[in-house]
Amino acid sequence: MTEVLLIVGLLVAVFVGYNIGGATTGPAFGPAVGANVITKLMAAALMSIFFFLGAITIGPQVVDTLGRELVTDTDIFTMRSNVAVLFFIGGALFVGNYAGVPASTSMTAVGAIAALGLATGELNLAILGEIVIWWIVAPIIGFWVAGIVGRYFYPRINAWVAIEGNREGREMVTIDRSGLVPRLQFGENADRREISGALVVIGIGCLMAFSSGTSNIANAIAPIYGTGDIDMIPLILIGSVAVTIGCFTIARRTLDTLGNDITNLPLTAAIVVAVISSGIVIGLSWIGIPASFVVIATMSIIGLGWGRATRTTTLSEAKAGEETRVSVGALTAEEEGERSPRIGEEEPQDIPQASDLFDPSTTARVVLMQNVVPILSTVGAFLTFRFVPIFGF
Repeated sequence: MTEVLLIVGLLVAVFVGYNIGGATTGPAFGPAVGANVITKLMAAALMSIFFFLGAITIGPQVVDTLGRELVTDTDIFTMRSNVAVLFFIGGALFVGNYAGVPASTSMTAVGAIAALGLATGELNLAILGEIVIWWIVAPIIGFWVAGIVGRYFYPRINAWVAIEGNREGREMVTIDRSGLVPRLQFGENADRREISGALVVIGIGCLMAFSSGTSNIANAIAPIYGTGDIDMIPLILIGSVAVTIGCFTIARRTLDTLGNDITNLPLTAAIVVAVISSGIVIGLSWIGIPASFVVIATMSIIGLGWGRATRTTTLSEAKAGEETRVSVGALTAEEEGERSPRIGEEEPQDIPQASDLFDPSTTARVVLMQNVVPILSTVGAFLTFRFVPIFGF
């Protein structure tokens, strides 16, 4: 019976890893795909590689934290309870991925494990409280930092880099396989600045993928590792393979949502969002907090667009009661050498329609599902462990 449960547990862990690949690829490479820098296929490949690097290096520390500190008695991590925990994590994430919304894997996993601890009276409230506080504060930080950048610094950054996505609708960076050794190939009309910007946004996406691996591998394997039946490294390999499958399949939905439906980002905006999001995620990982970079990246995109839109009105005009002329438009780059407009100089008609950057209906769906998915995992797990007799708690 134990062996059967172990096999079932591994299969459910693979299912969780599959959905992690689908949920995390969008925030990491959605801006690059939306700006026509790379293809979805290349995004999936890069996500798989750098996720594994993060999982195999820093990931083991997070696995220990999630499997040992969130509950006060690790004896409750029986194989049967772990299968149930993984089932609720994977099932809830699948709901989000099917809807095309990259839900937070950290929130979903912590919710299910916390529900197990709460149902058994073994939940470490101090650790949970610290995690939840940072989950609230981090997206707010991302929104306001991005908003400040969008309002005060974005045009100047554009003047420095002067880059946009490929205007011809083709990806700027592709792989040339005609020779013996594959090599990078750039668009015919791409200049040096555009190529540099493309490489930067790809590099930052890889950094976010690495950060995702350091924290999210634990969401798939920590419950199984807690039983002591399988060593850490084999579980990381299994989990990473499952994530890779998710990157190449279901991640296409989340790439569309964060790369195209919410926003149509040029390279400059993609770089800003990626820098802010990855910086916050790395900071959270450094202090041992499971990072919910899905929400951080989404709020950074929204904040950047909001900050860019408010440049049509100065603070003195707003204070005097004048109507704020807000038009959330495309974050287009000024021509090279053109002076960056000062705040208040731009007219709303200079900034295209809201649908070019920010789709309110899609954003509402994203925010809703990013809350619904963790709630499904948490409530489902609690009710199961609290009232289903077979778990024996």
